[in-house]
Amino acid sequence: MSAWFGLDRELVERLVRGLGGLEPVEAAGSPGADGGAEPVLEADDVGTAGIRAAFARAAWTMIAEPGDGVAGLVVGALGPAGALSAVLQRVGPTELQRRILGSEWSSGSGSTSADAESEDPSAVPASRVLGSALERWRPRLVSADLVAACETAIEVGVRLLLPGAPGWHAGFDHLGVHAPHALWLRGSPNAPAGERAIALVGARAASGYGEHVTLEAAAGLVDRGFVIVSGAAYGIDGAAHRAALGSGGATVAYLAGGVDRPYPAGHDALIRRIREAGGAVISESPCGSTPSKWRFLQRNRLIAAASAATVVMEAGDRSGSINTAGHAASLGRPLGAVPGPVTSPSSAGCHRLIREYAATCVTNAAQMAELAGWTAVDADAQAFASPEERRVRDVMSARSPRTVEALAKASGLSPREVTGVLGALDLAGAVEERERGWVLVGGRA
Repeated sequence: MSAWFGLDRELVERLVRGLGGLEPVEAAGSPGADGGAEPVLEADDVGTAGIRAAFARAAWTMIAEPGDGVAGLVVGALGPAGALSAVLQRVGPTELQRRILGSEWSSGSGSTSADAESEDPSAVPASRVLGSALERWRPRLVSADLVAACETAIEVGVRLLLPGAPGWHAGFDHLGVHAPHALWLRGSPNAPAGERAIALVGARAASGYGEHVTLEAAAGLVDRGFVIVSGAAYGIDGAAHRAALGSGGATVAYLAGGVDRPYPAGHDALIRRIREAGGAVISESPCGSTPSKWRFLQRNRLIAAASAATVVMEAGDRSGSINTAGHAASLGRPLGAVPGPVTSPSSAGCHRLIREYAATCVTNAAQMAELAGWTAVDADAQAFASPEERRVRDVMSARSPRTVEALAKASGLSPREVTGVLGALDLAGAVEERERGWVLVGGRA
């Protein structure tokens, strides 16, 4: 009977199928022995290599803490299965470094660094750093615990969301070696991948003012087609989720512990409503994991990465939402902050972000939507456009047809971008193609 990672192959296949609805299909050319780098599971590759990689990624969510850059580097170099096999085989740090240097990932680099947080993300960590990492990971690689976590996930309907799969937000990849190995999702698999997502975060000890502004903003953003992203905590997070649900919209909550253990417990009903209403509850840690201060801070980077913009609604100087703002800024995401009374300690963090970190001052849903790159383009505020769409509309006429090439030249976009925008506008009935080009429908002359 064949074994993968010290477990029966049929068990591994059953767990992966249960977590992702995958049918194992033998992949041509798949490596047959543990230790080689294997491709990430894709929609069109769910064979042997894909199943092994999926299970290995599930294991890495257990043995490495969220945001562990050394783990991200090793998995990136050796592949999830190859990296897991190295830990199982109890290779030493020198051998692990040799394997990394011999991988395709490190070709063209070959340099080493004594610090995993080197300014050069392609630098291979020194043996000392790898040795310390192996000491962190090995005690946590317990097969029975991993199988139990997977079984629990299957029992409560949790899916394993993998990089590159439908539902995976491209923003996670911008985290580099600190990107999640995989995510545990409960709810709609496609909920986290929307482009029109905005994070509303803030203090747990929110004031009446903070909650009021959050309720108004979240409802207005839902009306504009946004998905609300937050962390399901008390205060601002909870108000944002409730307002989104109350307005008939979707919302996504990122937790610091397992998705089978709603936290805080007082938001059990809210978290259940989120996933039942077409949203999703997501965690980087497997089922059974408990929240910790470190995991809360690392969870914040996912909130920032999965959003077109982050808005701090109300925050004191020491609020955890300031950490989320820092992640958004480091990722180059637009950052907004809502001002409050100058006498209120609850808004001191927002004022600091505006004063010291160039956060944009926003006061309503329209300004927040604009911060995320979308704004109203018609009088009744029912249609909303991306920056590219606005540029195409600006150079179009309701009388004179214009070709794609002419629109591209006038707007400064590529013909392919213009074609994509016109396709979307055509479906919405906002433009019409005539013999000599495109015109606006019901637009200006």
